[in-house]
Amino acid sequence: MSAQAQVQASALPIEPAGLRDLWKLRQLEKLTFNREDAWPLVELLFVLVSPGIVRLKVDYNDKMIAFVAGETRASQGMGWIITLGVAPAWRHIGLGERLLAAAEEALHMPAIRLTVRASNQAAIALYQKAGYHQVGVSSRYYVGGEDGLIFEKRFLESWGDNSSKQNEKKQIWG
Repeated sequence: MSAQAQVQASALPIEPAGLRDLWKLRQLEKLTFNREDAWPLVELLFVLVSPGIVRLKVDYNDKMIAFVAGETRASQGMGWIITLGVAPAWRHIGLGERLLAAAEEALHMPAIRLTVRASNQAAIALYQKAGYHQVGVSSRYYVGGEDGLIFEKRFLESWGDNSSKQNEKKQIWG
């Protein structure tokens, strides 16, 4: 990727995704994930239309180049990042970090978790850089039997806290 494209990448807007993005998201899934991990069309449709799911994207030249989805699990007191993907040609320039931070803000929960393939060192590095720490393992979570590592990020304050503390600078544990 050219230096010009890298500069442009940092300025690309993060926007809500919706049903009209189904085919762009399908193409991104095929580019981003191996065949076993790419979501089937019905799951992509579900994530784009279900209420309560945060869906954010980055487009460039009418193509989706990055996507994140997360859900609030109020009964657990946390949010979950359910997918995050960046097109291979757009990796390592901050899009994943920007999308993850935007999803965290939109989820607005005191803790956020996600699951990542144990072998996905690039994603693990991204999550650790963003303040996530491994809290568990889901054995044989992925197709092919690979373990899923469960990562979590906690915030010092509850996002929903309306006290005067809400005006203080939010800091991340870790």
